[in-house]
Amino acid sequence: MEENSFLELAKKAKAASKKIAILPTELKNKALLNIAENLLKNQDKIFEANKKDLDEALPLVEKCELSKSVFNRLKLDENKMRDMIQGIVDISNLEDPVGKTLLKHQLDDGLVLTKISCPIGVLGIIFEARPDVISQISALAIKSSNAVILKGGKESVNTNKAIMAAIQEALDMTEGFPKDVLTQVFSRDDVKNMLSMDKYIDLIIPRGGNSLVKFIKENTKIPVLGHADGICHIFVDKSADLDKAIRVVIDAKTQYPSACNAVETLLIHKDFEGTTELLKALENAGIELVSAPESWHKEYSDKILAYKFVTSLEEATEHINEFSSGHTESIITEDEKNAQIFMSAVDSSGVYHNVSTRFADGFRYGFGAEVGISTNKTHARGPVGLEGLTIYKYNIEGDGHIVKDYVEGVKKFNHKDL
Repeated sequence: MEENSFLELAKKAKAASKKIAILPTELKNKALLNIAENLLKNQDKIFEANKKDLDEALPLVEKCELSKSVFNRLKLDENKMRDMIQGIVDISNLEDPVGKTLLKHQLDDGLVLTKISCPIGVLGIIFEARPDVISQISALAIKSSNAVILKGGKESVNTNKAIMAAIQEALDMTEGFPKDVLTQVFSRDDVKNMLSMDKYIDLIIPRGGNSLVKFIKENTKIPVLGHADGICHIFVDKSADLDKAIRVVIDAKTQYPSACNAVETLLIHKDFEGTTELLKALENAGIELVSAPESWHKEYSDKILAYKFVTSLEEATEHINEFSSGHTESIITEDEKNAQIFMSAVDSSGVYHNVSTRFADGFRYGFGAEVGISTNKTHARGPVGLEGLTIYKYNIEGDGHIVKDYVEGVKKFNHKDL
């Protein structure tokens, strides 16, 4: 798309964001249920489009031009479709995050300050492979009253078009729902154009590999929310229960190896008595163990697990804070004191005790779905659901109050929480 055409698209999205910002909750929920129903109605068309994408991607995998992990993310089966549709229904049942009173404070008699949640505005979403991202983000954007411009990967273009067609058809059938809330673009030039539209796009959310996120952060003035990679750790402490350690580590590595919340590095206390049994169980589960990796920063996205022995809890937390991507870490221990120290000392968006790292997910957190995992330390962190797509504004209501009266001492603030 040419820059002028994208500019018009961005202007329309900005205008649409103002309209959806004041849309009643009931109308947003009706739109979501219409989308869920229409996706189910059109699932055969979507599966057909996905098969076309898979057929075109398979030769690229064989030539090593496309990774197996990306190919796996690309596949949309009946289970993913079911979860995709149910996720939309779940979002419709969640509380509206917009218009909530976050703070109410009396500045003086008749002068009241209120902090109110509100939408961010226009979201620019750039993602690779996973076509179910479209429905998740569209549903979250609608419920949080944001407009969104979506740019998917070329490997999933047919599936993306089929899903968006079903979504747009449902919105067209929803009386009173504004136009241009959801827009889809396709070319590499569209990414460049999107990153330059800081006047119209309020937040960029990338979902993809490290190179994609790094490129986006280095080429835009727009705030970026996301994570570059998923270097997740599990530390098996000296007092760890062997059965728990085996269950948790195998789940964290094999349940979905290409996920960003899959464990990539295992740290084992040198005095843990079950080391031999643990490593043997991992190998029996089909995990390739690497004791001397080229880099502790490597994200394998496969059934490959780097491991290292440490002498103390402190050494484990220091290793994690140095090499982690800030995504999700877990400690396996029966020592509650060590667990609390670990959870306080580790600086990641998710820190767990005796739990698989695979729980780092908006759906599993009860957020309905997520637009991605954020390792940022501002605005939103961890799985970003509805609340992460809102910001806030301060409203003041008074009765002719002026600052001059307070500067000159005619009136005084009495600051009371209401």
